[in-house]
Amino acid sequence: MRPVLICAILTVSLALALVATVNHPIPSGLTVVLDFRGAHSDPSIREMESETSNILKTTGLKLDWRLRNEASRETYPDLVVMTFKGSCKFDMSPRVYDEPGPLASTKTTDHQIQSFGQVDCDHVVQSARSAMWGGDFKKADLLVGRALGRVLTHELVHMLTRSADHGREGVFEAALSGKQLISPTLPLAAMDVDRLMSGFESEQ
Repeated sequence: MRPVLICAILTVSLALALVATVNHPIPSGLTVVLDFRGAHSDPSIREMESETSNILKTTGLKLDWRLRNEASRETYPDLVVMTFKGSCKFDMSPRVYDEPGPLASTKTTDHQIQSFGQVDCDHVVQSARSAMWGGDFKKADLLVGRALGRVLTHELVHMLTRSADHGREGVFEAALSGKQLISPTLPLAAMDVDRLMSGFESEQ
């Protein structure tokens, strides 16, 4: 089973309203705004949030989750927006997905990584499905949520570190297999945890 490229860094030419300043320190708390453009499963999304929070808790980062319509009513000091295209829901009837490319992307402006990303749910679901067998299909919603959480975590690390570089192991590797996306654990490598924690310390 070949690993799949996790993300692409997409350059955009227009300034974005919610972008943090270039030298903004890594926060100790972060609001993650979820913008779903297609079908999604509540159990999968809850598992995605749980998986992301569990991976990042080793760094001390606390996440607050909001849907796009909720976030429009308030302001937040540290905010990222993740758009989910396609269907973030497991379907027992396999979809034919043959679009090449990464599972997710993060935007940049003038070579600076911004606080906006996009997840290709159809691609993530297909990758997760490719590693399922037997009893896995009885908990497919949870496994899809786990995979989405790992892809989301990967993008958040890019945003928090303002870096397009990848780690050598763990959830921040450049490419992950379907098996890695749904395996029982896939933590951040110690080096990546240190990078994030040093940013938290510099803020205090």
